[in-house]
Amino acid sequence: MKAAVITFPGSNCDRDLAEAFAAAGADVVRVWHKDTELPAGTDIVGIPGGFSFGDYLRCGAIAARSPVSAAIVAHAGRGGYVLGVCNGFQVLTETGLLPGALMRNAGLKFVCRTVELTVATADSAYTAGWHKGDTVAIPIAHHDGNYTADADLVARLTDEDRVALRYCDNPNGSVDAIAGVLSANRRVLGMMPHPERCIDPAQGGTDGAVLFRSLLGVMAPA
Repeated sequence: MKAAVITFPGSNCDRDLAEAFAAAGADVVRVWHKDTELPAGTDIVGIPGGFSFGDYLRCGAIAARSPVSAAIVAHAGRGGYVLGVCNGFQVLTETGLLPGALMRNAGLKFVCRTVELTVATADSAYTAGWHKGDTVAIPIAHHDGNYTADADLVARLTDEDRVALRYCDNPNGSVDAIAGVLSANRRVLGMMPHPERCIDPAQGGTDGAVLFRSLLGVMAPA
């Protein structure tokens, strides 16, 4: 499987994300935001955390208009997989690939710690390595992670089983404690927690490794 990891000015988790894909067995290619095309044969695009373009205007808004973002939208339109983590989740909402918006944390402070999450669905390539209802521990590090959506959208996401993960203690005030959202075809996932930061015991936990192993296992050819 080939994973293309994007770097924007201000990205700071791109190497971590690339290492996580590689550790799970992917062939990883690094892609600069000014590239207009993804590498041939790309199976999944990884959009990392950080502060793309300094979070000016809105988090992810400028990155969503970088040349490579049009290629990411086209890739998703062809049924390709896309994983957006933290700032990457913000970019995905700004491109329209995922609904809702990420707003300032309810406590108006940057939050950086490991949190417990409930697996809301195991019916996706990303979460198939867990069971629905499992509790996992994954770090967060964000100032604008408050997932915001109106009641109709929340109801639709719930009815369509598109909430991937929920916070156990809701550290940022997200509506319905939503920590991760899937696209309608379940191939695009945006999540605020950082699974790439818990793939090795030296990082204090390995729950994030399950996501990457699950993803590559589901995507692997029969």
